[in-house]
Amino acid sequence: MNGGPDFKFTEAVSFVINCDTQEEIDYYWERLTGGGGEELECGWVADKYGLFWQVTPAKFFGEWVKDPAGLQRVTHEVWQMRKLDLAKLEKAFAGN
Repeated sequence: MNGGPDFKFTEAVSFVINCDTQEEIDYYWERLTGGGGEELECGWVADKYGLFWQVTPAKFFGEWVKDPAGLQRVTHEVWQMRKLDLAKLEKAFAGN
């Protein structure tokens, strides 16, 4: 309410959407980038209103974070992507 007309959203105000499947990732990605949204790196999206979202696999903050070596491999893959590819990330986690 105190932001005034010149207030701009930044990455400091962001949301995470934890997805269980690639279909969920695709669904949210399409809706958030459509109509003027912007694809950003590493699974991040800025919607048409300037809000920032990270569309990410639920496994990232679940099972993957518990295995430092696997998480490092996944993180390296994430750095190469815009929209996250769950199959590639699962393969990286497994070390394949």
